[in-house]
Amino acid sequence: MIAVDVNVNGRRHREEVEPRLLLSDFLRHRLGLTGTHVGCEHGVCGACTVRLDGAAVRSCLLLAVQVDGAEIVTVEGLAAGGTLTPLQEAFRRHHALQCGFCTPGILIGALDFVERQPAPTREQIADMLSGHLCRCTGYTTIVEAIYSASRRGNA
Repeated sequence: MIAVDVNVNGRRHREEVEPRLLLSDFLRHRLGLTGTHVGCEHGVCGACTVRLDGAAVRSCLLLAVQVDGAEIVTVEGLAAGGTLTPLQEAFRRHHALQCGFCTPGILIGALDFVERQPAPTREQIADMLSGHLCRCTGYTTIVEAIYSASRRGNA
């Protein structure tokens, strides 16, 4: 067992973990943060995307021991005090989800993207979304939600 000390959604956690425990499993099963979904377990679908020290990463590709000392934000950490972020509100307003399985990873990925690319085109958004699989929406409403939030300047 190896000690991991990590800040998740503004709360410090110190846990003893197996060396091969995936970050996605650590978040879901040890911390109860089930908004981090596990799809492909190969980093392809994007459902497990979280922020690690300010950058979007696939949590199924990292071991929990690799994030010792890091700051992580999951989808549960986006809405402070229960108030939706502008990006989450845009997803609601544009009906940019159906089953919701992909939504947490897309929200985290989109937030990271819009912070780096403040006024993206729809084409740039679609390109970013190529790393996130959604089997329900056809992506049109997701693109519109991200585009709308980015144009408001406060995704």
